[in-house]
Amino acid sequence: MEVYFLLSKGKLQIIPLGGLGEIGKNMTAVRYGNDILVIDAGLSFPEDDMLGIDLVIPDITYLLDNRDLVRAIVLTHGHEDHIGALPYVLKQLMLPVYGTPLTLGILEGRLKENGVSNSMLNAVKPGDQIQVGCFKVGFIKVSHSIPDAVGLSIKTPVGTVVHTGDFKIDQTPVDGRVTDFHRFAELGDQGVLVMLADSTNAERPGYTASERMVGATFDDAFRKARDRIIIATFSSNVHRIQQAIDTACKFKRKVAILGRSMVNVANIAFELGYLSAPEGVLIDIDEINNYPASQIVIMTTGSQGEPMSALSRMAMSDHKKVDIVPGDTIIISATPIPGNEKMVSRTIDFLLRQGADVIYEAAYGIHVSGHASQEELKLMHNLLRPKFFIPVHGEFRHLVKHAKIAQDLGMARDHIFVAENGQVLEFTADKGVVNGKVTAGKVLVDGLGVGDVGNIVLRDRRQLSQEGILIVVVTMDKQRGCVVSGPDIVSRGFVYVRESEQLMDEAREKVKQALEKFETENVTEWASIKSGVRDALGKFLYERTRRRPMILPIIMEI
Repeated sequence: MEVYFLLSKGKLQIIPLGGLGEIGKNMTAVRYGNDILVIDAGLSFPEDDMLGIDLVIPDITYLLDNRDLVRAIVLTHGHEDHIGALPYVLKQLMLPVYGTPLTLGILEGRLKENGVSNSMLNAVKPGDQIQVGCFKVGFIKVSHSIPDAVGLSIKTPVGTVVHTGDFKIDQTPVDGRVTDFHRFAELGDQGVLVMLADSTNAERPGYTASERMVGATFDDAFRKARDRIIIATFSSNVHRIQQAIDTACKFKRKVAILGRSMVNVANIAFELGYLSAPEGVLIDIDEINNYPASQIVIMTTGSQGEPMSALSRMAMSDHKKVDIVPGDTIIISATPIPGNEKMVSRTIDFLLRQGADVIYEAAYGIHVSGHASQEELKLMHNLLRPKFFIPVHGEFRHLVKHAKIAQDLGMARDHIFVAENGQVLEFTADKGVVNGKVTAGKVLVDGLGVGDVGNIVLRDRRQLSQEGILIVVVTMDKQRGCVVSGPDIVSRGFVYVRESEQLMDEAREKVKQALEKFETENVTEWASIKSGVRDALGKFLYERTRRRPMILPIIMEI
């Protein structure tokens, strides 16, 4: 539901369209007057009860209703939860898109897969500033688990807004490019009206470890491994791939990259100079059998146990080019995303059954987060010293925890907005309020269908998955209102018919009784007959089985 409101003159509006109270689907609109700037357009992955759904993207009804005012989309980095919805958004809104080279390189591949033009992409680099309508947008270098991540400074007629993007304070980044503390401090000195900051790790005390720590762990694992090494990580974690290549060189091993998404990202990163490898180190996956197992490293996708990923197919002995053999050392260099724990555990079990040595516990130091922990969040707050604060990027408990951190640092509670998607946050130079709500929510992507699966369809899918379906087929003479043949009952997912013949016979009898009643009363409305059959059969089956299958009556007319 959308609550319409008048845009107050001289007021800045910040409207989260996704990413609040959830992990992923990050998208925010910033509006002043007749100019709207959009920050990120990400996706999230379906929850367990979203049966058959491939992806979830933000509802952009607000942007479509105001399409003439939307000036551009600016991107903070190239993770799917920040750029994954763009192939769908740009089919409806042809807008300029600004991002750093690696971000746009990854995005370009996604657009090509979906048949969307890349002509609107514009590359920027940290330190650049662009004018978008009345907004002056600056790009600030930050550390994250993917190169080329930036925060944003947005100068508006009311004041400066700073969006940190996803970040952490890594003093020893793999690429040597540290967060631009100087620019954040400079903005703080100039005055920040509103800060939007990453809340993903707001519950974690202390500091997030440096990415270089993973390199030291790789050293130890490579030293102990006698045979082949297989490393599974996120395809976008270019720094992790670089450290694996560097360690492989140190131990005189060849590296093969496996998995479509990882191959695509690695090719883009090599082309743009974010990855490097000495000549002869990288080999094609088809060449791995030309070398002793002790000289091979395979970088692959599947760290989240995705059923179709390369590692999962290896675990199930279903991969065309790689079989797991006793003696393989498998390093799962990632922690399970919430909801993926069971899939990851199952993959590990299958790998262990095949005799592999699997290193997966976080205690080994095989993975570090890309998000700031509490002490780093405090540092960002103290650098920027904003007048108002909006915690973003996290489930509700993360937002509340981040708000508490801001209060502990001395910020007034009424200057902190723990918001929900769709709420309109309105600011002047001195005051911030919640002023109305716009349409915001989840749009479900199923195959080629975008938004055509809603709550009713999902409810039906859940019922089918839990209780099954019974199809009742009857042929009737409409003029006489009598049954010509049937009823025939087809069961799928309810009971095994051959072992439940008595139940099926009784069910047919109940349907016949219902139909005879309609014949006696001379009812010829098919809708009424279907409803009567459904009610009679449903009541009988629940009494006998305590189950409620979906009942689908079909009347064939002659």
